[in-house]
Amino acid sequence: MAKYAYKALNKDGKEVFGVMEAETQALAINDVRSLGLYATMVRSASKSDEKRARKEKGGVSEFYIGGLKSKQIMLMTRQLATLIDAGLPLLRSLNILIAQQKPCKLKDVLREIAADIQSGSTFAEGLAKHPKGFDRLYVNMVRAGEVGGMLETVLNRLAVFMERRQALKRKVRGALIYPIAVVVIATGIVSFLLVYVVPVFADVYADFGGKLPWPTQFLLSAGDFMQYRWWLLLLIITSFIDVVKISSKSAVVSSIRDRVVLKIPLIGDLVTKVSVARFARTLGTLITSGVPILQAMKITKETIGNEVIQNAVQKVHDSIKEGDTIAAPLDESKVFPAMVVNMIDVGEETGNLDAMLMKVADIYDAEVEAAVEGMLALLEPAIIIILGGIIGFIVVSLYLPIFSLGDVVSNSNG
Repeated sequence: MAKYAYKALNKDGKEVFGVMEAETQALAINDVRSLGLYATMVRSASKSDEKRARKEKGGVSEFYIGGLKSKQIMLMTRQLATLIDAGLPLLRSLNILIAQQKPCKLKDVLREIAADIQSGSTFAEGLAKHPKGFDRLYVNMVRAGEVGGMLETVLNRLAVFMERRQALKRKVRGALIYPIAVVVIATGIVSFLLVYVVPVFADVYADFGGKLPWPTQFLLSAGDFMQYRWWLLLLIITSFIDVVKISSKSAVVSSIRDRVVLKIPLIGDLVTKVSVARFARTLGTLITSGVPILQAMKITKETIGNEVIQNAVQKVHDSIKEGDTIAAPLDESKVFPAMVVNMIDVGEETGNLDAMLMKVADIYDAEVEAAVEGMLALLEPAIIIILGGIIGFIVVSLYLPIFSLGDVVSNSNG
């Protein structure tokens, strides 16, 4: 197939430029029209045309702020599945979505993907060029859907998968608003007391002399630190964050951290449940979509954030490669709960592994939500108690010297 360069006008009258493959010039003109453009020039492409097309990304140069957002991708996936399910061709469906999108990164990417498809690439190949927006899970499921002729079904499954993930994120963020607001306001109040109120009491106590109780002396030192050396506190915090970021890139540190996290009360149990739910949902979705089991295991491993659980999944992958089952290495890992192992074992024996994995995912998604709600319910009173204790300590420390003030005054007069 030959390559043709084209200039065309979009629906807004804006000129766009691109390069596509077609058997003849007449077919190239028809292909330009199918993109929703009015061709003003179509000719054989030169190397300079191809460079220009790559630079302009298929004639697209829009102003936008921000990158690809998961919420936009989720909505686009659902809309694309609906359009294809209604009988529209993939390219036509993409063009409709492009026309509906406001200027944003996703619109730019969709135009590039549409141009790739027009040039003879598959939808999955076009998606794979944008890994920041479409991960391996998304690309491989789309590839399996294209090969199996059930793209709309796969897109619907992807949309459900992403919607569940977004719903959990929204729930956690919504529940954290109140505790975060309380901490921020209380921090502001404590800082105000240390910077503006404590120094006033310090001057009063200095006039009378005498030795101050250690809580009061500690509070005065803290107020002095906040007033004159606040920058040092900021430096310590930023340095600590930098050290954590740098150390997290080390494989040894990451491994130790992940092992320690799993042993922390409440937190470790929550991390395990989240990882199990993600493992079951991802693997079940991939298998249902027709992705080969070994490839599905590799993709699933990458979606799990904890290295200990990743190693357990890798052992499962190696076991399957040797012709063994999934349940046995999961049981040996001592990471996955016995109920999960038993359900997967039953799924393998009955040939309904994908359905059983989805049931496991549903069960553990519900457990994750319950665990998060329970932790947040404990967090609110804990924050109130801690902050109450801090403010109470400040008040007591400020007024503690007053009880011995009479002795100080009489001694100074005597």
